[in-house]
Amino acid sequence: MWIMEHPICVTCGVQYGEPRPDCPICEDERQYVGWAGQRWTTLEELRAAGHRGHVEEEGLDVVGIGTEPSIAIGQRALLLRAPSGNVLWDMVTHIDDELIRQVDDLGGITAIAISHPHYYGSMIEWAHAFDAPVYIHEADRRWVARPDDAVVFWEGDTREIADGLTLINAGVHFDGGQVLHWRDARALFSGDIVQVANDRDWVSFMYSYPNFIPERPRTIRRALRLLEPYEFDRVYGAWWQKIVYTDGKDAVRRSADRYLARALDDE
Repeated sequence: MWIMEHPICVTCGVQYGEPRPDCPICEDERQYVGWAGQRWTTLEELRAAGHRGHVEEEGLDVVGIGTEPSIAIGQRALLLRAPSGNVLWDMVTHIDDELIRQVDDLGGITAIAISHPHYYGSMIEWAHAFDAPVYIHEADRRWVARPDDAVVFWEGDTREIADGLTLINAGVHFDGGQVLHWRDARALFSGDIVQVANDRDWVSFMYSYPNFIPERPRTIRRALRLLEPYEFDRVYGAWWQKIVYTDGKDAVRRSADRYLARALDDE
């Protein structure tokens, strides 16, 4: 069933369409090449090493999908069990028949959307397994490592992908960086675009997390303008239990105010 020759970068976990000596995603200043140099693996090697899927509830009608042991950056995806059809938000590298069965038992996947290139993982494998489109903003087209007809590139500020499920091109972290708003759940799914802090009453915004490069104030202001029409209580970040549970919209606004005040301090 699986095409094993597609190489996967060990550091970022993104699967490429064909062998190559470098990983452009890791060579970009927002990521990094592993300290041991560029290394590659495959899905077959990961499964042989004992990696498996981990499925666990993260909220009402929200199911987390991760990997044990963790792979690459270690983010988890989220399956949104919406009445109009399940949407997979963000992505992981691992996939196997057992994980597909578990997701099928939860209702399958009708659409996939990914916040930014560091989380592209094995998105084409997932798209093919569930016959689901993958929504990526046009501004990040050049980062798609395995081009495929399953990828739907969209333009503009917002795109509704199902009833009450709207992608918003916040543009933080990457020009095509997107978040997903679920109207009926009053929730924002943010990945690394709006990063939930360890103090889960707050969020932050970065151009590069591993290299500690802050995001530009004008980019954050634009993101806030785009988010303003949407109501949300919860903000689901990229990691297990990295969730703002209440007053999510206020948390984003006051976190941005704090960030901008320090970024623009003249002293």
